Amino acid sequence: MKKVAVTALVLALGLAACNNNADNNAANETAVENNAEYDVNAATNDATAVADNALNAADNAVNAAGNAVDSAGNAVDNATTNN
Repeated sequence: MKKVAVTALVLALGLAACNNNADNNAANETAVENNAEYDVNAATNDATAVADNALNAADNAVNAAGNAVDSAGNAVDNATTNN
């Protein structure tokens, strides 16, 4: 009977150790997934900021070109009106 009890105890301890490893593995996997999600979000935010800045720069360049055209038109009008 003692051998059965000892065997059961050893098996129980082994099973407990397996469950602990499974819990640790699950926690590690969750941590990896969370870190990956954080990295993806950070990269997405960075890319969005770069794209927004490029779009703003392009918009400013279009506005500047429009202003230059307006100024050139005004210069032509002034030159023809004064002559």
